[in-house]
Amino acid sequence: MRHGNKDNHLSRTASHRRSLLANLASSLIIHKRINTTIAKAKALRGYVEPLITKSKDDSTHSRRTVFGYLQNKDALKALFGEVATKVAERPGGYTRIIRLGTRPGDNAEMAMIELVDFNELLLGKGKEAKKAKTTRRGRGGKKKAEGETAAETKETGGDAAGE
Repeated sequence: MRHGNKDNHLSRTASHRRSLLANLASSLIIHKRINTTIAKAKALRGYVEPLITKSKDDSTHSRRTVFGYLQNKDALKALFGEVATKVAERPGGYTRIIRLGTRPGDNAEMAMIELVDFNELLLGKGKEAKKAKTTRRGRGGKKKAEGETAAETKETGGDAAGE
């Protein structure tokens, strides 16, 4: 029985699984987005999110601890550099898993796992350059004169066209 065993073993030995997750985590940190199977993406999320949390505290101890998991200097540099600065205010939930359908060769369910703060399309980087959107509900008639209230406007019919 598997009471309380929440880890997906991914049909691998412990050492193989550790190496697989370290390689996937390094690729995710360096490339910010990778495609893999859903089972591996879910296992990777539980592996990489504590490492990202640990990277918020840039100390020698946390760097050595994370390097023990990743074993990749380039990924460590990217994690403690650009990733840690982007996720500094986020309290958790650093990754997003998006299902992509099935793989043609073996019909495995595929997913894209990405770092949430690095998706420019969803963050709205292009929206800053656009002007504010206006509504199209009103007719945009003449502005009320100063001191004129809504009741006076209603009594006179709004403008000079009613005379």
